[in-house]
Order: sequence, then structure tokens, then C-alpha cells
Amino acid sequence: MQSSHKKLFLFFLSCIVLIFNYNNSVFVTATSELGLNYGLLGDNLPPPSNVINFFKSIGITKIRIFDPNTTVLDALRGNKEIGVTVGVKDQDLAALATSEEAVNSWFTTNIEPYLADVNITFITVGNEVIPGPIGPQVLPVIQSLTNLVKSKSLPISVTTVVAMSNLGQSYPPSAGKFNPQSREQLVPVLKFLSQTSTPIFVNIYPYFPYASDPVNIHLDYATSNTETVVVQDGPLGYSNMFDAMFDAFVWAMEKEGVKDLPMVVSETGWPSAGNGDLTTPDIAATYNGNVLKHIVSGKGTPKRPNSAIEGFIFAVFNENQKPAGTEQNFGLYNPVDMKPIYKLF
Repeated sequence: MQSSHKKLFLFFLSCIVLIFNYNNSVFVTATSELGLNYGLLGDNLPPPSNVINFFKSIGITKIRIFDPNTTVLDALRGNKEIGVTVGVKDQDLAALATSEEAVNSWFTTNIEPYLADVNITFITVGNEVIPGPIGPQVLPVIQSLTNLVKSKSLPISVTTVVAMSNLGQSYPPSAGKFNPQSREQLVPVLKFLSQTSTPIFVNIYPYFPYASDPVNIHLDYATSNTETVVVQDGPLGYSNMFDAMFDAFVWAMEKEGVKDLPMVVSETGWPSAGNGDLTTPDIAATYNGNVLKHIVSGKGTPKRPNSAIEGFIFAVFNENQKPAGTEQNFGLYNPVDMKPIYKLF
């Protein structure tokens, strides 16, 4: 990377702050708790080896990939300072759910070759497939993979990624509860994860409820840009939608008898284009910047005030092979030149 291309703030939870110039832009990352989702649905993306070097240059220590992509995993060899979350493809679940032998074969092919020199920390089984037709396949695959990594004494946790749509009710947060199909498919997964204290991964996007009702939902509340309490829920006050959504999911779990289960925010972000005035670079910068500050603070949420939030911003690059509109515009960086799309802070 050329020296003229640097101006990046790196915020560490250990309170070490490093400052770099990067094309007059600012990027903030809490490297102890924050990661990036590294999507690959684009035909103009830089080579993974360049991307991994870029991650190192800005202090990223956690990434999430959506499948065991060999090119990315090969590029990660020798970079054990980066913790990697690897996804099982949704289309592989049917075969894996029926046979432990199939799970062992998948692991031998996709994970085992990288254990010596890639720091794989999580395997996620399915991405937002609960609730749905293949939702029941998630638990048996999690169980088989969990038994496998335990038998090998590997420090890898196995979980799944779910969306907020599992909630049949989310307002106010204390009223959070799962819808009937989610109760059937998700609650057994949550109870299994609670036995091993393995976090559930939850995608939390305040953008979507805001975009569906921008008249009644204030932008500052949706982008975490106010400290004024907007929603008072008993003794708990909420000044931002991110915390309200997080805690609604926590409440829903508790109603099912699942208490104190860790939650990781597997995706959050705001598109910088694709939906008119609701998706500008300035708004995206405001939301992502405030989420980063929230994570850096370690303050947690009103319901879990002493539990720092761990999360992944979505996503590294704009991906031009996704559906046109907002889906193509969640990236922090342009893929062609790897320059920031907007300033953070």
C-alpha cells in the first residue's frame, strides 16, 4: 500500500490508538471485538492475498467468510493473528444433516487442511435458514460438528446465523418473543448452544425497519446518533434501535428459558446507495461510525450493561453480483481501488 493512501484510525479496546493517512478518509475499528464480513459476490474484487494484507494494515483481527473458500483460506495461511469464521453453505446442509460420516468428510476437506496455519475460531451452520424449509437441518449438523471438534480438542466453536425476523414481536424490547416456526426450529438450537456456552450469531440491521417506516422512526434513533432516550421500557431506556433490537432477541431467548447465552452480531451495516435519500454515504458513515464507537466503549446494552458487544460490520466491499439496489451497496470500500466509500469519524 502506498504511504499516500493512508489515514486510518485504529481503536483497540486495550486503549492503544494508531493513526494512519489513507486518502484523507478515516476508518475506525475496535480490533478486539469488531470484525468484517468478507463477501465474494463480485466480479471486480481484488485478489484475496491483497485483501488479507489490507486487513493486516488496518488492524483487523476478525473476519467472516460465508463458505470455506479455498483461495481466501490459502491467503490466510500464516496470518494466525486473524480469527476466521467459516460458513457451511446452505445447500450442503441436507447431505450433512443425514450422516456424521458426511460431516467428517466435509471437515476433512474444508477445515482440516488449514488448521495448522489458519486461526479458524467459528464454524457457522447455515445463514438465516431458520425459520424455513431447511431450518431443521441446522441442529443435527451443529451437534455433529461440535462432537467432532471436541473429539479433536480443537478451539473451534460451532453455531448458526439467524435474522431478527425470528421475532414475532420486538417492541418494546421486553415484549420480544419468537414466532411459532422459530420456536420450533430455533429454540432447540439455542438450548444446545447454551449447554456449551457457544454464542448465537444474530444479524441486526436497524436500516430495514427504518426504511420500512421512515416517517415514524427517527433517523437519529436508527443510526445511534442521539443519547436521548426514545423508548422507555420499564426501567430500561433506549436511545438507539441497535440496542433495542439486540435486547429484544435477548428477551425472546429468556422467555424460552435460555438465559445468559452470549450473542455475537454477525452482521450489521447501512447501505450507502440504492434507496434514495435513505441510503447516502453520510448516513452510512454515521451509522457504522456510531456502532464502532458503541463497540469500543464496551458498555453493552441496557439489558446487558456489563457485557461488551462483539460484532461484524457488513461488508468489506460493494459486491456487484448481488441483486441491484441496496444489496450492492453495503461495502466500506470500493473493490477496484480499495479506497473508502465514505469517511468514518
